[in-house]
Amino acid sequence: MKITAVRVFPVCIPLKPERRMISALGKHDVSPFVLIRVETDDGVFGVGEATVTPRWSGETMWGAAAIIEHVFAPVLIGVDPCDHFEIDRRMDAVAVDNWFAKAAMEMACWDIAGRAAGQPVYQLLGGAQRGLTIRNRFSLGAYTPDVAAQRATERVAAGFDTIKVKVGTIPEEDVARVQAVRAAIGPNIALTIDANGGWNAEQARWSLERLASCNVALVEQPLPRGNYTELRELRRATGCRILADESCFDEVHARELFAHECCDVLSLYPGKQGGLRKAMRIAKLAEDHGIPCTIGSNLEWDIGAATMLHFIVATKNMNVENYPGDCLGPFYHEVSIARNPLKIDGPFSTLHDSPGLGIDVDWDVVERYRAKN
Repeated sequence: MKITAVRVFPVCIPLKPERRMISALGKHDVSPFVLIRVETDDGVFGVGEATVTPRWSGETMWGAAAIIEHVFAPVLIGVDPCDHFEIDRRMDAVAVDNWFAKAAMEMACWDIAGRAAGQPVYQLLGGAQRGLTIRNRFSLGAYTPDVAAQRATERVAAGFDTIKVKVGTIPEEDVARVQAVRAAIGPNIALTIDANGGWNAEQARWSLERLASCNVALVEQPLPRGNYTELRELRRATGCRILADESCFDEVHARELFAHECCDVLSLYPGKQGGLRKAMRIAKLAEDHGIPCTIGSNLEWDIGAATMLHFIVATKNMNVENYPGDCLGPFYHEVSIARNPLKIDGPFSTLHDSPGLGIDVDWDVVERYRAKN
């Protein structure tokens, strides 16, 4: 089986008004992502999704579409889509970084492999390490304290037992927001915060000192990516448990985090890591260093979210039972790109037990929301 064509679809889908995200990176009202369809000479095709956000990974919808179509596709035509090492090798040889664009190509090839074998992708990754239904936390944007408290209360009533609050904006406002959420949800609901690298070291220490009474379980990415030295110092000075996210895109980043003793938990997901194979390698490396992993989110659609669930199901060190992650992206959007959307019920996301990634794209929806030049 050989790859014969790569079709690229830039698509923009709005978020539901009540789910629009505010963070240290700004507002996220619309998701401008890229869907791809990889075709083969056997007639089997697979789909992928690049959940690009320029303020986070540096990738844009049009940039990802162009590099997939004009850089990756030419070197992958004629390659066996089941040769995942060679797929990665060729993409890495022609472009550095571009994590989410590479992941879209790789997940489409896993989708092909699963469909051709008649097996779900998690079986190809080594088999299930846990059930197909995953419990999630709920992420709140950097809303005003009253809005954050109200929405946190609603999500707890809907069954969520872990709430994540976005911080990393103005420290005084961050502290007020977290304190309001803790007061609203009571002492028994797990509370985490995520600064998206928006604080400097002084702001982080000031904020965490004032949040000591809120019993924050994890502090996610309090400092900018790459600042391993100050992240280690912050962890030691405050005693807070650090969840590293933007600090780790590849194995080199992971090794630096571990060598500097910067984190207690590591956030991994296939898009950020450039694909399933690379994400699983980092999860194993973290396991070897005694670091549990969880999963973050770029508010994926069904293809990206399904890929994340296959990763969780197949990877022992994705410790979502103790550190719930985010696989709720499709729930945030006004429409689904899937004819058979993932089942999302309150805090639970359930993976389809069908061949490939298990998502059948509704191409009419894709065409309706397709971005125009």
